Amino acid sequence: MPQPPAGNPSATPCAGDAPPLAATADTCTAGTADTCTAAGTAAAADPRPRGGGRPPGPYRRLFARPGALAFTLANLTARLPMGMFSVSAVVMIAGTRGSYALAGAVTATGLAATALVGPWTARLVDRYGQARVAVPATLLAALGSLALVLCVRQEAPAWTLFAAYAATATTPNTGGMSRARWARLLADDPESLHTANSFEQAADELCFMLGPVLAAFLCGAFFPEAGTLVGVVLLVTGVLAFAAQRSTEPPPAARPAAGGARSPLRAPGMPALLGVCLAVGAVFGATEVVTLAFADARGHRAAGGAVLAVQAAGSCAAGLLFGRLRLTGPAEARYRRCVAAMAALLVLPLLAAALTGSLVLLALALLAAGTATAPTMITNMALVQRRTPEGRLNEGMTLAVTALLGGIALGSAAGGWTVDTLSPAAGYAVPVAAATVALGVSLGARGLRGAG
Repeated sequence: MPQPPAGNPSATPCAGDAPPLAATADTCTAGTADTCTAAGTAAAADPRPRGGGRPPGPYRRLFARPGALAFTLANLTARLPMGMFSVSAVVMIAGTRGSYALAGAVTATGLAATALVGPWTARLVDRYGQARVAVPATLLAALGSLALVLCVRQEAPAWTLFAAYAATATTPNTGGMSRARWARLLADDPESLHTANSFEQAADELCFMLGPVLAAFLCGAFFPEAGTLVGVVLLVTGVLAFAAQRSTEPPPAARPAAGGARSPLRAPGMPALLGVCLAVGAVFGATEVVTLAFADARGHRAAGGAVLAVQAAGSCAAGLLFGRLRLTGPAEARYRRCVAAMAALLVLPLLAAALTGSLVLLALALLAAGTATAPTMITNMALVQRRTPEGRLNEGMTLAVTALLGGIALGSAAGGWTVDTLSPAAGYAVPVAAATVALGVSLGARGLRGAG
């Protein structure tokens, strides 16, 4: 699931101001030995810089928290395969069965199953805890992937491929679980929580940029099943290591009383946020398909992947830069500005493709168009966190991811149809239309007019 590029978000209408941090210095006055010892202990515990030195950056402060780096590295290991499995399945099935139609149908079935099962898995995570649910759910998903490999190798009937891949729908939303840990650790520090959410979005970009590349390399350099097998190893290893970090795990939510915690879907503004996720997913899906088709039509099929890689790399950098900003004003207003900027800038790839036909200019246009996309998704996830009822955080964020995946499927289909019916250049009108829908939803939603 490639995601859109982004440049320096400070240049967009949705960026905030970043006032400088004041440095402080600790001093130890003369006195008794106990006084000096106490002062020294306080100075050792004080993270502020000494002697007027440069203060640590927001990401350094973020990962200096106990346990933060450990669970983040484990989670990244588990998250990387999310960008590998679909590509690996397509290459494996198409390479052995000779049918891209079958491969696409199998992966689409898995996506539909994930949309149904994912929120239920997330609800169990909220109810019983991450370790108790994520580990068995991951093992079941791993068995589904291994069953798919076995069915392909043994030339089993086609229906077995659908059943095996559907079993992978129990894969837990590792990104959502990581965000839930940050939300617990930084509940009283909204500035650091913004930095953490920005890092998580950048991590998504990175994993979905590297995942398909790694999968294609493994399947091509070794054997068709290599991508799936390596993905299984990374997923299981990462989830086990992540679950072992118990000190940062959010406690299970208390069992709600009758009429207690409502569904995240009923929270004010949540339907609109999910609607925007659906539309942004369509932007992602259509952009991927149309870009590959455009490069192929220009006789540079391999360059399509490079253009998408540039797009994702820029988006990753934008997310990290956005996390360094100190934002002011209502998040809802900033969210609407971000969506508006995204909709306006997505016109650039359409113009580049239709007027120039240059892949280089197209890549630059996609990079510019993504400038507001990473801030949009970061702010979207922050608003989802705010509106999700207590004890249902994993479920709320998984609903957002599910909407995003559904939008990717719709965007891919619409982009492919437009390419076949009209032209690859005309296909870039699909992400423009999807972004316009997202803008309309964000402006018209009553639940997104709060002060933030």
